[in-house]
Amino acid sequence: MSTPALAEDAKGDPAEGRIKAYTCTGCHGVTGWRNAYPNYSVPRIAGQNYEYVVAALTGYRNGERHHPTMRAQGESLSDQDIRDIAAFLSSLDTAAK
Repeated sequence: MSTPALAEDAKGDPAEGRIKAYTCTGCHGVTGWRNAYPNYSVPRIAGQNYEYVVAALTGYRNGERHHPTMRAQGESLSDQDIRDIAAFLSSLDTAAK
């Protein structure tokens, strides 16, 4: 296997990430969605930077980022799940944000 293929594998599989990110769209895929309490907008994550998604999901999983819903989502994710989800989200067209 060549080095570029290894590097791509290390980033995760966007096809697997599409399946694993299904629950993310419940909040992050709704335009203009706002949480009732506390009142805040839920960010769109389509086209987000790969490294940022990995860092954010890892932080929620490890308790370094504080948001009850995201913590609950993150706790169930493996490192591979996080890489796959990040690969999928970062592959989306940013115009879809």
